[in-house]
Amino acid sequence: MKKLYIETYGCQMNFADSEVVAAILKDMFALTDDIEKADLVLINTCSIREKAEQRIHKRLQELESLKRRHHGLQVGLLGCMAERMKEELLQTEPVLDFIAGPDAYRSLPQLIADSQNAGPRFNVMLSEEETYDNIMPVRYDVNGVSAFVSIMRGCNNFCSYCVVPYTRGRERSRSPKTILAEVEQLLHDGFKEVTLLGQNVNSYYWKEEAGEMTFAKLMAVVAEMSPDLRVRFATSHPKDISDELIETIARYDNICKYIHLPVQSGSDAVLKRMNRSYTRDYYMGRVRKIKEMMPECAISTDIIAGFCGETIEDHRQTLEVMREVGYEYAYMFKYSERGGTLSAKRYADDVPDEEKTRRLEEIIALQGELSMLSNQRDMGKIFRVLVEGTSKRSQDQLYGRNSQNKVIIFPRGTEQPGDYVDVKVTDCTPATLFGVRI
Repeated sequence: MKKLYIETYGCQMNFADSEVVAAILKDMFALTDDIEKADLVLINTCSIREKAEQRIHKRLQELESLKRRHHGLQVGLLGCMAERMKEELLQTEPVLDFIAGPDAYRSLPQLIADSQNAGPRFNVMLSEEETYDNIMPVRYDVNGVSAFVSIMRGCNNFCSYCVVPYTRGRERSRSPKTILAEVEQLLHDGFKEVTLLGQNVNSYYWKEEAGEMTFAKLMAVVAEMSPDLRVRFATSHPKDISDELIETIARYDNICKYIHLPVQSGSDAVLKRMNRSYTRDYYMGRVRKIKEMMPECAISTDIIAGFCGETIEDHRQTLEVMREVGYEYAYMFKYSERGGTLSAKRYADDVPDEEKTRRLEEIIALQGELSMLSNQRDMGKIFRVLVEGTSKRSQDQLYGRNSQNKVIIFPRGTEQPGDYVDVKVTDCTPATLFGVRI
């Protein structure tokens, strides 16, 4: 059988999509982790930031030499970048045989065949219905402990800086029956943790004659499938963090006490230009509700530095929110204008790059302090850790994560990946906890 090599860039959704692609092609190709042995190389891309696209262009140039050495090798581009740039990619990247957008993966067998016989092809048609809900993903390049389960696709929020609604289409939720069947299979296969995925996962909604399924109800049903199964979710929008959802997370011990709650900015003026549909006060109200119901809950966030029209005062307000929330972790970026978005059409990218960099550095420095303070508060505490594997730094140490999504490293014992172990924290860095088993 021919060999398939997949490289995935970007978010968790892309990794989940690559598993769907592997399932669609499993009767044609066997997966390989050696690109030199591949008959087909697929690059699954991200378009969220310009730097991500530049990285893909560089990688495609590197693949040209591989293709010259391996006669008959095909190279295909998948994902958001494929959707966004379409024909332009086939004209500017001669190494490509075909491209497929996020809703076109079922057409891959035909695209592969057609490109072999008649030259470069593409399919980037968006769908209002495609959720791949009848495809059981092929779990590859995983630790056998944690898995992603996509429960919806697309986004209706249209944040002014974001390409996702244009590259992945409008929101559509997946049937709960197929979601639960996938989780059941993961339990059967020995997985101990699932992360329910969606661009805006907490807006999940399904209605049929038997009744309606909100995201909070779905989380509860999944949690009840096994007390040994940890349940996480990503990524959420502040407008959809309902009291029902917060109360559900608090009620179940095996729903992890960790919420990724992107703020993007602490300034109401900037949030309005971003079309984020909430104010700073509303956001902080959700944070207070989370901390009231779950004092032990960790909160992480996304922050954009230097968005269109952002003033020094706006930036100061973002730092103020960071201090007030005390985030455990943050994904922090400079604003990168994306063609076709509302912000590119409506607003000037008027914060100089050097000033964006300065503000980003301040944000990163502050988050380092907050992460360290958070980890120092965990000193002496005992956490139930799900073992994921061997530490990269030492074969004598294992690592896993606690409910709050913090990595904890501890001395190797008899535990195996997938086991739970109680660990007492004895030391820390801003990024990692260290401990001893109890």
